[in-house]
Amino acid sequence: MLIGVPKEIKSHESRVALLPSGALGLIRHGHEVIVEAGAGAGSGFPDEAYEKNGARIVSDVEKLWADAEMIMKVKEPVGPEYKRMREGQIVFTFFHFAASEELTKAVMDSGCIAIAYETVENPDRSLPLLVPMSEVAGRMSVQQGAKYLEKAQGGRGVLLSGIPGVKPGNVLVLGGGIVGVNAAKMAAGMGANVTIMDISLPRLRYLDDIMPRNVTTIYSSEANIREMLPNLDLVIGGVLIPGAKAPKLITRDMLKTMRPGSVLVDVAIDQGGCIETAKPTTHDNPIYTVDDVIHYCVANMPGAVPYTSTVGLTNATTPYAVEIANHGWKKALRKYPELIPGLNVAYGDITHKDVAGAFDLDWKPVEEFIN
Repeated sequence: MLIGVPKEIKSHESRVALLPSGALGLIRHGHEVIVEAGAGAGSGFPDEAYEKNGARIVSDVEKLWADAEMIMKVKEPVGPEYKRMREGQIVFTFFHFAASEELTKAVMDSGCIAIAYETVENPDRSLPLLVPMSEVAGRMSVQQGAKYLEKAQGGRGVLLSGIPGVKPGNVLVLGGGIVGVNAAKMAAGMGANVTIMDISLPRLRYLDDIMPRNVTTIYSSEANIREMLPNLDLVIGGVLIPGAKAPKLITRDMLKTMRPGSVLVDVAIDQGGCIETAKPTTHDNPIYTVDDVIHYCVANMPGAVPYTSTVGLTNATTPYAVEIANHGWKKALRKYPELIPGLNVAYGDITHKDVAGAFDLDWKPVEEFIN
């Protein structure tokens, strides 16, 4: 199979979908890898590293897309890339379809085979290809939140750790998944007072056992969120329903109860956000203010630390890419059932129920395409 790795063109996105070592692995299995010139440079992997491992560097991105049987990316295709996708071509990347009807329809119109990292799901409901980026985003969310709490950034002027004689900051983490756990670890490590909310009692019991003493668990409900908001400095939104839009847990009217200069970081923005007033931002212009509350809603947070993010992501994705290349996508899905929910669109049809539900569109079961 011919695998193409284009350079990411989303704003401030420096990650790359395949390491030089991953290219070597694919080539050792008898495949050919073409990489757009400069695709890995932002993550610290120059063209020469790919060439030494047998990949071919190309400068014509249109031809790369036209020739490749499988495209490996990091972020969802954006406007200029819509027309490059073609019928039957495998596109293996993050898609987050529920956040964009335009993207969903563009992929449907292309007829490509869209396998989304974020909905590949193990039998235990864990998401093996989303986990590394959720770990990065969860940890970064507190780092960014702490920065924007500084007065010079428009925040309240609160140091999350506090100091002797001064109370630490109060942090609420919505969601006890991978993002939430990593956010809570970071905030707790800084010395903040941390609360994690989730609707799963078994998950809350588990978190209560493993988290340090400055982390409290509370059942997530509108009433409990409303009660806490007036006393918070930082809120991290880390709720995820695979493939579906995130639920809106903080509404516009709730903002008026928050302290001026407090900060909201919506890590769920890729799936539409769990804060009603959230809208995607970029690393160029990461924040905006509504009712004196700072919103940080960068849709590709891990892109700010591309070396760490690229290595973490490709550690998880490359073995699946090898299997898809070795067997073809249909046989790979039959061999590795966790890939079945990863198929979101095939030949113009949506194959993931939650993606279809996000826009009230029809869908077909994956089994119709692989059996």
